[in-house]
Amino acid sequence: MASLKEMRNRIASVKATRKITKAMQMVAAAKLRRAQDAATAARPYADRMDAVLASLASKIADKAGASPLLVGNGKDKVHLLVVMTAERGLCGGFNSNIAKLARQDAQKLIGMGKTVKIMTVGRKGADNLRRDLNKNIVERTDFQGVKQLTFDHAEGVANKVLAMFEAGEFDVATLYFSEFKSVIAQKPTALQLIPAKIPDTTDAPKGVATAIHEYEPGEEEVLGYLLTRNITTQIFRGLLENAASEQGSRMSAMDNATRNAGDMINKLTIKYNRQRQANITKELIEIISGAEAL
Repeated sequence: MASLKEMRNRIASVKATRKITKAMQMVAAAKLRRAQDAATAARPYADRMDAVLASLASKIADKAGASPLLVGNGKDKVHLLVVMTAERGLCGGFNSNIAKLARQDAQKLIGMGKTVKIMTVGRKGADNLRRDLNKNIVERTDFQGVKQLTFDHAEGVANKVLAMFEAGEFDVATLYFSEFKSVIAQKPTALQLIPAKIPDTTDAPKGVATAIHEYEPGEEEVLGYLLTRNITTQIFRGLLENAASEQGSRMSAMDNATRNAGDMINKLTIKYNRQRQANITKELIEIISGAEAL
């Protein structure tokens, strides 16, 4: 049985840990508001980009002359998985859930005889996938020390993806990130980047007039530019969704850790008091027994 001194030291240690987890919870809560606002503000732009792409794609009848970013290169052999996670841990299952979804899809593709290549964005993604799929990781991008992710960071990742596609290193690219729902709910999501996943425009509500647009210099040229821009936009949206999801998950994880530390302190305190009372009773019995012996 542990001595009273050892139990006091352990209680003090758990109290110090509770202070740390409580501070991390408050920091995550402060960062969450800004990250949530940024992720929410980026959604309408990305949705409108999809709508414009769908409108342009529907007007190009000759798909043979369309951009490979829209219709692909006609092959489905090599898949690139762009897995975006956080740079740090202590955020619950945020990183592991994204890596789990990517791992399941990668193993499924490998089982179908496909070649899988993985590009990780964020240190924790590579750490989670290294054990099973280390040989499939072909590119790593870390943002350690970056306090605020910007569109330029997303553009750097998009340029790497586009350069690999132009070099014929893959046929299909899929983006993995966590979509922010609420503080306690984040949904791991897989979004196909190349070929572009264009929403269906045939399900428009009846009776709603569709505006007719004329494009200059031409629909093909505008579509080609927007397809490239769309990849950067979707990656940037994924980074923002990840930032909000990370802070929400960290806030929940640190709240649970703080509560568990409080419960452990209560149990250790009760155990300490019982043992202290037992020691006092034992000493009293020894004193009384010694007095009676005299």
